[in-house]
Amino acid sequence: MDNSKTGALIRARRKELNLTQKELAERLHITDRAVSKWERGVSQT
Repeated sequence: MDNSKTGALIRARRKELNLTQKELAERLHITDRAVSKWERGVSQT
């Protein structure tokens, strides 16, 4: 799996929904830092 492509997809969808990273994180019950890592493709999972 290509983390940078996955991150770009997450970011694009978040933008389509007009959500901030913090708002998305709250909906998923995770931290905004986790969302940021996903979008930058630096997540270890």
